[in-house]
Amino acid sequence: MANLAFDPRPLGTTGLSVPPLCVGCAPLGDMPDTFAYGVSEAQALATIRAAFAGTIPFLDTAASYGDGESERRIGLVVREHGGVPSGILIATKADRDLRTGEFTGDQMRRSVERSLRLLRVDRLLLCYLHDPEHISFAAAMAPDGPVAALRRLHDEGVIAQLGVAGGPIDLMTQFVETDLFAAAISHNRYTLLNQEAEPFWEACQRHGVAALNAAPYGSGVLAKGPGAYPRYMYGPAPAEYLRRAAALEALCQRYQVPLAAVALQFSLRDPRIVSTIVGMSKPERLAETLALARTPIPEELWQDVAAQRGGGSDA
Repeated sequence: MANLAFDPRPLGTTGLSVPPLCVGCAPLGDMPDTFAYGVSEAQALATIRAAFAGTIPFLDTAASYGDGESERRIGLVVREHGGVPSGILIATKADRDLRTGEFTGDQMRRSVERSLRLLRVDRLLLCYLHDPEHISFAAAMAPDGPVAALRRLHDEGVIAQLGVAGGPIDLMTQFVETDLFAAAISHNRYTLLNQEAEPFWEACQRHGVAALNAAPYGSGVLAKGPGAYPRYMYGPAPAEYLRRAAALEALCQRYQVPLAAVALQFSLRDPRIVSTIVGMSKPERLAETLALARTPIPEELWQDVAAQRGGGSDA
């Protein structure tokens, strides 16, 4: 993992290059109901400045993160720099209206226009259709629906590259199979505790779509440990997940390797995944994440982890 942050990879066929790690900016939107902790503006700005300094030059946000707060904070640092610094890639996501639930083509345009304003940019290099599970596939793909609206914005040059990011694997695979998206994000579904996204990565490969894995810690339990943070996918973790996380933690302790390092590298070492998105809430987390990515892990530990997982997937 030497020089991990400075070894860019092609983002599929987009012409963009990204590092294998990405700063997930959802916590920077100050979302205590989601993460069980808040993030002050000062702390968020310091974290964004650290990313802009080149530590991890790839940021992932969304219109829905803090209902615009994450984008607004990023935009403040963009303003400090007089624009997005060279070599920094900011990706965002177009969302439904969080107050009314509207998820239409018109709402996609409003979402993108607000993102441009908050981020203080005149073009989005990478924008995802976000959480399409809130409507049906048919509604998303309707002639006047969200996908059509985002494609028009792409044709107008407002969005350079279009992606899709969401949860349910079957639904996400349907979107990938349309061949309308250059990149796709799955979250919380490819971790040491859950490999539900396994067939999704295969679908992305078949269709030439750049695959990104978000939340390799399952929103925190595999970073802080099940005793300190017994949550998975932004809610209380199932008892079985906590049991298995505790067993993994004990296994890692025997090898004197942090559980977080194994959880992170489980994603990083998969050649199908272009970049792994890790939520970060403090500037020191960037350097800590790089250190975890570079932590030597004995092959015997990987073998023991595979044996504990049973070598298969667990939805």
